[in-house]
Amino acid sequence: MSKPKVMRLDNMSLQNMLNEDSELIPLMTPEDEEIINNESVPETLPILPLRNTVLFPGVVIPITAGRDKSIQLIKDANKGDKVIGVVAQKNEEVEEPTLKDINTTGVVAQILRVLKMPDGNTTVIIQGKKRFEIDTIIQDTPYLKATVKEAVEDKDIADKKEFEAIIDAVKEQALEVIKENPMLPSEASFALKNIKSNSFLVNFISSNMDLPVAKKQTILEQDNLKERALLTLKNLNKELQKLKLRNDIQSKTREDLDQQQREYYLHQQLKTIQEELGGVSNDQELEEMRLKGKTKKWNKEVAAVFEKELGRLKRMNPQMAEFGVQRNYLELMLELPWGEYTEDKFDLKRGQKILDRDHFGLEKVKDRIIEHLAVLKLRKDMKSPIICLYGPPGVGKTSLGKSVAEALGRKYVRMSLGGLRDEAEIRGHRKTYIGAMPGRLIQNLKKAESSNPVFVLDEIDKLGQSHQGDPSSAMLEVLDPEQNEAFYDNYLEVGYDLSKILFIATANNLGQIPWALRDRMEIINVTGYTLEEKVEIAKRHLLPKQLKEHGLTTKDLKLGKAQIETVVEGYTRESGVRGLEKQIAKVVRFAAKSIALEEAYEIALTTKKVEEILGTPRNRDKYENNGVAGVVTGLAWTSVGGDILFIESILSKGKGNLSITGNLGKVMKESATIALEYIKANAETFGVKPKILENYNVHIHVPEGATPKDGPSAGITMLTSLISSFTQRKVKNKLAMTGEITLRGKVLPVGGIKEKILAAKRANIKEIILCDDNRKDILEIKESYLKGLTFHYVTDMKQVIDIALTKQKVTNAKKLD
Repeated sequence: MSKPKVMRLDNMSLQNMLNEDSELIPLMTPEDEEIINNESVPETLPILPLRNTVLFPGVVIPITAGRDKSIQLIKDANKGDKVIGVVAQKNEEVEEPTLKDINTTGVVAQILRVLKMPDGNTTVIIQGKKRFEIDTIIQDTPYLKATVKEAVEDKDIADKKEFEAIIDAVKEQALEVIKENPMLPSEASFALKNIKSNSFLVNFISSNMDLPVAKKQTILEQDNLKERALLTLKNLNKELQKLKLRNDIQSKTREDLDQQQREYYLHQQLKTIQEELGGVSNDQELEEMRLKGKTKKWNKEVAAVFEKELGRLKRMNPQMAEFGVQRNYLELMLELPWGEYTEDKFDLKRGQKILDRDHFGLEKVKDRIIEHLAVLKLRKDMKSPIICLYGPPGVGKTSLGKSVAEALGRKYVRMSLGGLRDEAEIRGHRKTYIGAMPGRLIQNLKKAESSNPVFVLDEIDKLGQSHQGDPSSAMLEVLDPEQNEAFYDNYLEVGYDLSKILFIATANNLGQIPWALRDRMEIINVTGYTLEEKVEIAKRHLLPKQLKEHGLTTKDLKLGKAQIETVVEGYTRESGVRGLEKQIAKVVRFAAKSIALEEAYEIALTTKKVEEILGTPRNRDKYENNGVAGVVTGLAWTSVGGDILFIESILSKGKGNLSITGNLGKVMKESATIALEYIKANAETFGVKPKILENYNVHIHVPEGATPKDGPSAGITMLTSLISSFTQRKVKNKLAMTGEITLRGKVLPVGGIKEKILAAKRANIKEIILCDDNRKDILEIKESYLKGLTFHYVTDMKQVIDIALTKQKVTNAKKLD
């Protein structure tokens, strides 16, 4: 059941109830019913359409008139007999109802009182009397008027006991509804209990039930009182079930305001205060995010995810912990450069100039970049290759990325992978975790504000493994042009296109890169610099850079070519120029200190002055004489470039045992064993007496025992050293060698040839023995690097001995028997 309503004729909205002193007749006595039954229905009636209620006979309701026609009708009727016809509209939206817009069955109503309300509206209190049916409309202005006939009520009850049971059930159900509905006053129960008329009881309950107009109209149109009572009982049952279910749900969910609700209401108040002070509300920010999302160049899938996640954020309480997480996620999506690319510059001559300006040498790398630019220029679209620059430290691998970015006109991004052990650093964390973040790839793209930057992956060979995953495996998808079109970041949870990025990886040691990852990259070897190249780099780049960083100019300090050569040869031992830059910085600091202390100093430094500033030079990598048997110069590759090393062997009385020292690795020890066994098997060929092999122990040593050494490239050097010791023959002067050996007597090729040749030049070596298969490596090296060197290409160990050992015995040769 519903509360009694004050009805407005134009919209039937709830109004204030009448004052308590208003003469309202809520109930009808049997005497009143008898009087109404004896009255006749007028032949014509002014028709008053009601929007959203139905008037029942005997029931008193207040309504507020809003339409001009309705107000005029009430005024005229109030001056006359105060009798009107009330019908319900079929569609409450119709402003000017005609016959087709109203129900034909209505109720004759008596105007009890007309009141002027404080807001200027007219409120009229009416009481229903008899039902009628409209015949024809005889007037539509200034209001509707129609001929009517009485709708006779069928009060014939066949089974009175059944009817009484129905009436009792109706009354009982109505009392239950009043009890369950807290909105209904308790006085309603008292009113129901005092109603004596069965027909009025049914009408009164039907009028106050919370039913749609159409259902109430169906009850009104029912002629038979018993059927009308059954319809009322049926609808009461439904309303009672709804009320019980609602009350049951409320009782389960009802609780005092908890801390979260309290904070929510406080937040709502705070938001209102912020809006009053000119701040921005959450709703406004969310709307700005939605509008910004419309401008992004993302595909339908990403747009759908964004709309879905934005909808989730709108439904969240701003005080919830997840609100901040969800907001950060959406802000990341908006900040990423979806489909935003910088335009590549295809001026190849300009690109070549930039590369030559920033880096001296590195011709192979520069040619590869220019090739890539040329293909881009012709095709306009190409999957960017994955370039891996490998070589010793300090040769310009990382700084090359900046030059490439400038040459292409792209943004530059650098990500250091050294020591990275957590896979989540690449793929990100799922955003459900506390403190979740996207991977560093996505973070760097957000900073770059472009989806096609030059992306330098520094020290890719230093990726580590731990219980938190294998980052190198995560890089497989990143560096595969066939897969990275939809790179999946755990935090972002949607695919992101990395295929337009030009990845440049750097590494010092290819052996430490997993083969699957190495297979996805184009390997370019960045070799070390010659003495001449280092001098040029120092003059063009390092010295000007250090002068600028120390606040000096070329007028404050001058270093000539001879002085720079002194620094390179006496104070550095590297393939790159990082150590050289440190030494030049020391020299520049000397000038800066002298200027700051206002001391006199030489602007154009001499070689002697340079040695005073830097200290005593270190004469390393110098060739030693060949006056001792068993001492042979070998060429080695180290992490800082090429180097020379001395293989020493000595014989002592014993039983033919072999000892090896010098912190050698497993492979290098095996080379020594192979060399000795090969000599034993071919002793007569090399002029070695078998008895010497049986009666003397052999000891092989490689100096600088604290430095770990390994690899097969010292094989022919160890063989030469042993033959020299066994035969006491002199090793050829200023000769070095490198190559692997086998038990069959073959010489195999080795790597790092350019670095080894540079080391040989630094040591003033004149001749070098190499495997014949290494001839192609020599052909790739500039002729200027090879000046002053003679190469001997060999295929077997006999050739090595023939070239390396002279017929002459060493001074003070040991007599072996």
